[in-house]
Amino acid sequence: MMSATSMLAEVASESSEPLFERVKVTPAYQMITGVVEKQILSGKLSPGTLLPTEVELAEQFGVNRSTVREAIRQLEQEGLVERRSSKRLQVTMPGIYDAAPRAARSLMLQQVTFAELWQVAVVLEPEAARLAAQSATAADIEQLATNVDRLKAHHKNGGSMQEHAQIDIEFHATVARASGNRVLMLAREPINLLYRPSLTRLQAVLPQLERRNLDAHKRIFKAIAAGDAGQAQEWTRKHLIDFQRGYTLARIPMNTPIETHHLE
Repeated sequence: MMSATSMLAEVASESSEPLFERVKVTPAYQMITGVVEKQILSGKLSPGTLLPTEVELAEQFGVNRSTVREAIRQLEQEGLVERRSSKRLQVTMPGIYDAAPRAARSLMLQQVTFAELWQVAVVLEPEAARLAAQSATAADIEQLATNVDRLKAHHKNGGSMQEHAQIDIEFHATVARASGNRVLMLAREPINLLYRPSLTRLQAVLPQLERRNLDAHKRIFKAIAAGDAGQAQEWTRKHLIDFQRGYTLARIPMNTPIETHHLE
């Protein structure tokens, strides 16, 4: 006959949480992707290195070719390998802006608002301008001058809102490149992509937006060209505040999700 103590112990054992969690088995193709990615990031596989053929990779990893193809597809999506004219897989280095559309879409799925974008942009953009004033090369200055001239011509000739938005985005991207800070460039690019629909939306309600943008860009450019980091930073900050004020004038709530129908 089972004692009361034994019965209680058995009940407690049955009702307690399991000691171990289920083992999660990583799919073979993900393991292969991880191995190759680690080799690339460590520098053991440098850009330009040709990878073995699918057959050779399947033999080396001990898997079938379909598993290898799935791993390759994921590596291609990450921008770590690509097929060149030889049709052989080659290690490549993703461009600094390659991840931006994906990050922008992620923000879009999160339904980020203009208020959230602006809170980050008002920190990053003035800092980019400050650094650009300190680091811009002659080629950077020339590109900024060309951009400002394009915006002047657009304003004078009355181009489309989409073209205006594109010129505006290119100006700020050029300032960021002139900063020489790759982390800053990468951090701001998804935000830059999402600003396009906001800009066209505001211009549709506020025709004066283009003139104010042109004035701000001219002042920012002048400060960067003169190497005046303080003025470049301050005029960019004013530019961002003016853009925020446009939402109030247009009576568009800043806490509504960003429209993304112009996202490329």
